Amino acid sequence: MVSIAIRYLVAAGTVYGWMLAQDATKVAPIPRDPLELVSGPVEIAAAPETRTTALELANRARDHYTLRSALVGYDLKVHFTVDSGGATEYDGAWQMEDIFDPKQGLHWTAKSDSGYNITEISVKGKHYAQGTPGNFPLRLQEARAALLDAIPSPAYIQRHEIRTSAAVFDGSQVVCLLVAGFGTTESLPSGRSWDETEDCIDPQSGLLKMQSQAPGRYFSYDYTNAPSVAGHILPRNVTVTEGGKVVSKITVDSLEELSSADPSLFVPTPEMKQRGQPNIMAGAQKIWRDAGSPSFSLGGTIEPVCVFGLVTPSGKLIEAHSLQPSDPHSGEAVEAALHMSFPSPPVRGKARPPAQQHFEFVYVMFASSR
Repeated sequence: MVSIAIRYLVAAGTVYGWMLAQDATKVAPIPRDPLELVSGPVEIAAAPETRTTALELANRARDHYTLRSALVGYDLKVHFTVDSGGATEYDGAWQMEDIFDPKQGLHWTAKSDSGYNITEISVKGKHYAQGTPGNFPLRLQEARAALLDAIPSPAYIQRHEIRTSAAVFDGSQVVCLLVAGFGTTESLPSGRSWDETEDCIDPQSGLLKMQSQAPGRYFSYDYTNAPSVAGHILPRNVTVTEGGKVVSKITVDSLEELSSADPSLFVPTPEMKQRGQPNIMAGAQKIWRDAGSPSFSLGGTIEPVCVFGLVTPSGKLIEAHSLQPSDPHSGEAVEAALHMSFPSPPVRGKARPPAQQHFEFVYVMFASSR
C-alpha cells in the first residue's frame, strides 16, 4: 500500500522558511481553482480539544479505506481511464484487481490497453512481482493511493500544524483540514498555503470528499452506491484533476468479501523468484527550490510553480509535469526540476530495505516585483 506520509526537504539555496519568518518577501496566493475549497477564513487547531477533534475526523475518514485492518478477505475490482495528453505514461484504459486473504497475503494485478501489466504478491512481509520491468507508472501508483491511502498518515498529521476551514462540496457541508509541513501559516488569515495538504471530510458520514496534496492537483470522491466490506466504505468514483483538466477517472466496479482465496495466488512463480525484490510504492516528498534568477529582494513576491512526478529508486525524476500549466514559468519549472538530484534516503540497520519510488512535488520559486 502507498504511504502518504510526506517528507519535506529544502533544496540548496532555498530560503523559503527564513523569508516568511523575517517577512522579507511575500508568497503569491495559490491559483484559483473550482476544486480549491478553502478560500475563506481558516482557524488554527491550537487548543488541545480542537486539535483532538481534527485528528479524530482524519482518523475516521482514513478508517473507511484501510480495508486490510478489518482482517477480512476481499476481492476489489477497479477500472480507470487516463487522459494526461502525454504528460504521463500509459494513457488509456486500465484494469486493476486486489485479492486479499488475511491468512495468506495480498495478490494484485494491473494492466493497461497501452501495454503495461504487473502481477504482485505480498506474503509475510516479502514482495514478488512479474510483468513489465522497471518502475510502476505514475497513474497506477496514483490510483492505488487515491483509493487505498489518500489521507496523510496519523504520525505525519500529529507532528505538524493543523488548520481547519468550513466549506461546501457537491451540496454538502465539509470540514477541510490543512496540514502544513513548515509550520509557517499563522500569518495567513484565509486561504490555503502552498505547502499544505488539504483533506475535506463530511463530518456527518466521516467520508473523505476532496483531497489535495498540492495546489493544482485534486481527488474528488463520489459515494453514490458506494461499495463496502466489513464496515469499510470505498468511493464508487474518484476523479483526478490537474491544472483544471481531468487526467484520470477511477471507478470501483466491485468490492466483495471473501471467506478464503485460492492458495495458488500467493505462491511466487519462477519468474518472480528470478526477478527478485521489486520496487515498492512509497509516499510523497516536497522540495522547495530557488529558480536562481532574478534574485529575491525586499518587497518582492515569490511565485511558485509546482512540478509533480515520480522519483525512481535510482534518484531520477520521471513523468514530471507542471500543476500550473498556464503559468508563464511552467516550462522553465519542469526543466529545473528535471536537473535536480534526488538522493536515496539513508539505509538504517543491517537489512537493506526494498527499493522505493515516491511521488515528488517540486516547488520552483520565481521572483517577481509585481
